[in-house]
Amino acid sequence: MDDSPKEACGVFGLYAPGQPVSHMTYLGLFALQHRGQEAAGIAVSDGHKMWVDKDTGLVSTVFDDRRLQTLQGDLAIGHTRYSTTGSGDWSNCQPVYRDARRHQFALAHNGNLVNTAELSAELGMPYDGIGSDSALVAELVARELSVGELHGESEEVIEAFIATLPQISGAFSLVLLGSDFLIGARDPQGFRPLFLGKLDDGWVLASETPALDVVGAEVVREIAPGEVVVIDENGVHARTLNQPAAEPALCSFEFVYFARPDGNLLGQNVHRVRRRMGQALARQAPVQADAVVPIPESSVPGAQGYAEASGIPFVDGFVKNRYIGRTFIAPNQELRSNAVRIKLNPIRENIDGQRLVVVEDSIIRATTLRETMRMMRAAGAAEIHLRVLSPPYKWPCWFGMDTTDQSKLVASHMSVEEIRDYLGADSLVYLDIDAMVEAITPGSQGGLCTACLSGDYPIPVPDSAITVAK
Repeated sequence: MDDSPKEACGVFGLYAPGQPVSHMTYLGLFALQHRGQEAAGIAVSDGHKMWVDKDTGLVSTVFDDRRLQTLQGDLAIGHTRYSTTGSGDWSNCQPVYRDARRHQFALAHNGNLVNTAELSAELGMPYDGIGSDSALVAELVARELSVGELHGESEEVIEAFIATLPQISGAFSLVLLGSDFLIGARDPQGFRPLFLGKLDDGWVLASETPALDVVGAEVVREIAPGEVVVIDENGVHARTLNQPAAEPALCSFEFVYFARPDGNLLGQNVHRVRRRMGQALARQAPVQADAVVPIPESSVPGAQGYAEASGIPFVDGFVKNRYIGRTFIAPNQELRSNAVRIKLNPIRENIDGQRLVVVEDSIIRATTLRETMRMMRAAGAAEIHLRVLSPPYKWPCWFGMDTTDQSKLVASHMSVEEIRDYLGADSLVYLDIDAMVEAITPGSQGGLCTACLSGDYPIPVPDSAITVAK
């Protein structure tokens, strides 16, 4: 039903003494629900004890007021999960909790590591037994604690965590909860986002700025690539990882698809960036048409931009069922085959007899899009000119997307003309990669990872990572 790319996770952290931190974390996770819909979890500390509550399902399914009331404290972290590594069952829900040398900590992770095989071998534990990248990081921190000297609980856990980070390679935006402190960290390339926000009496960490907005926090800044911030009663203390400097490489698909349009990344509003993509696509691939139609939802700003630049009217072509979630129950194959229609239903009056520019954010596997195009033909579309707001997706992602199997990426084994024929479109044009980068970071050609579009990986991907993914 849904072959769009899936992102690893959303993370949230909160230090707010005297505030209902579990309820605030719930709101933050609700704002990050689009980043992971398989599981949700919250860990809370009152300075002495730590509680963790997590389960499979949506945030609103996992938590209610009764469960949140049991999570009392001044600090919390939260997580929404989509499993790009490790299975989606309860054992791999986050936050991950450990009690090492009488020191409790909980950890939540967004991203994928590429050296898990080597690290698990060092630990003497098979990776399948560890379960996920996040559990592996927790095991490494626990190992550092086991060999370290006792200097006091907070200091020891902080130093063990910081000592662990140079050992791991790949994409990580991490939040760690200690007894009386909170840590946020990003990998040296900054593949996945992480933001710092300020409350009147506390601090917040979140994968996206809307999660800061929803709890009333002022956006302070992005955590820099390779930076660690420690938050406690004395404020925010920034540390830099003891690693070689690296070129920033934020995932370009944060702008194309993952991030909420009301958020900001690299100082750019995501909605505005997507409109610029659409405008660039209209200049690159003009066509005679009666209407511009988006395939909901992330392509809507791009379709608006295409309409603005082309002068062709923007119209809604579909109604999206906003309550279906990731999965649904269908009793037989006939109903299962109608999965796309359950999610999207065409507005026939806006489609019948019209020459349409149909705007999509990306084409990954193309199976869902093919069914969507068939629905538009059945609704009477006279012509369908498909315009895609990103270049062809040809290469696997090893840094937090569920696209490690290149054989399932349609553009890796089909030409543009073959994809057009497979989809049943009258024409098909992808946005050029230079135009996409310019739309994201006007005047600058750096700071993005475009590996899935260009094959140019910012860091080496060892064979062991490919083996683990398979």
